[in-house]
Amino acid sequence: MRATIIHDGPVARQATARLLVETRGQGFVEITRQAREALAACGIAQGLMTAFCRHTSASLAIQENADPDVPRDLVDTLDRLAPRNAGYRHGSEGPDDMPAHIRSMLTGASVAIPVVDGALALGTWQGLYLVEHRDRPHRREVLLVVQGA
Repeated sequence: MRATIIHDGPVARQATARLLVETRGQGFVEITRQAREALAACGIAQGLMTAFCRHTSASLAIQENADPDVPRDLVDTLDRLAPRNAGYRHGSEGPDDMPAHIRSMLTGASVAIPVVDGALALGTWQGLYLVEHRDRPHRREVLLVVQGA
């Protein structure tokens, strides 16, 4: 297979933003609005936004943002997949630490969202979330990188 690169538009640009997200402990914090604001501020109309969580016990997810039961059910499911007090070797930061690392690995540190006509090309019911996997509140950092024209 051979790829052909076609460039018929303006020169690509890149912009970055940093979001600080306050969590209340385990759960989903929607950050779609902040990501949209960062996109609007950079002026890139066509391209790709990459969001990256700079932590090993929190993660990012694109999930339904219409029904509040969805995030709660997802947290319950993650609790079953990586339970506390399961005899993990790593436990120096408490019983929620190793399960948080496992949950972060399952859900991922980054997501990519297409940018079309100056908007995030999310589906009707999709939102961007920071997922806190620890029990206590934290301040989390999410880097946004937008590339395009």
